[in-house]
Amino acid sequence: MKKVMPLICASCLLASCNNVEEKASLKLDEARAAYEAGNYSEAKMQIDSIKILYPKAYETRRAGIYLMQDVELAEQEKTVAYLDSVLNKKQKELEDIKSKFVLEKDTAYQRIGHYLAPAQVIERNLHRSYLRFQTDETGLMSLTSIYCGSYNIHHTSVKVTAPDGNFAETPTSKDCYESTDLGERIEKADYKLGEDGGVIGFIAANKDKNLRVEYKGDRTYNTNMMPADRKAAADVYALARLLSSITEVKKDIEEARLKIQFVQKKIAERKHATDE
Repeated sequence: MKKVMPLICASCLLASCNNVEEKASLKLDEARAAYEAGNYSEAKMQIDSIKILYPKAYETRRAGIYLMQDVELAEQEKTVAYLDSVLNKKQKELEDIKSKFVLEKDTAYQRIGHYLAPAQVIERNLHRSYLRFQTDETGLMSLTSIYCGSYNIHHTSVKVTAPDGNFAETPTSKDCYESTDLGERIEKADYKLGEDGGVIGFIAANKDKNLRVEYKGDRTYNTNMMPADRKAAADVYALARLLSSITEVKKDIEEARLKIQFVQKKIAERKHATDE
């Protein structure tokens, strides 16, 4: 009797283990079916549930790990295919509109150039105070307040007001500089989109209104925005958003491809170990 009991216990333990593996295998079958159907989220959920519900189903859990690698590879490949189609569409949009802007870029020393509205190129705007808008090729937009006069006002911010009294105002610029040209005082202050107090978006949204600009410094200077400058703000703002979205899609594609390389390496190591 004493010899029989251990055998009975061993048999029960073996039966229990087999039962756990069988139940876990059913989950793995569901995961595999979801994977083959292209439902990668469902497949990953079923694989994760094996670890939670059947922690002692070691063989099935190992098979689940291998299947998870296949799922992640297929998922990332699908992501890259989708992002490539999105990128192609956005680049087509860019090709259709970029001829409406001037790209200032000296390839001898500049890796990234800046787009301007044709009406705002420097050569056409000498000796006047105005707000200039530009975006670099990655979609980083900025506003430059330019003051020209017979005396300095040392301005560090600007306030733009609409006819209804609504306004937007930049914080103090972190990048101001002054110069003199044949007695004319020239001041410039830069404000990046997102650090401009919402002025760029405000002008773009009110491009059809008569906007008043106040330069604020040791003295103040007021002027009305010309229609061409308001249009430049709206056009460059739209271009910047498109360029920024292209930059983000390219970043997402690069991340997905790095994940693909990582998973492919894991799969190759697994197959190499199996062959040995």
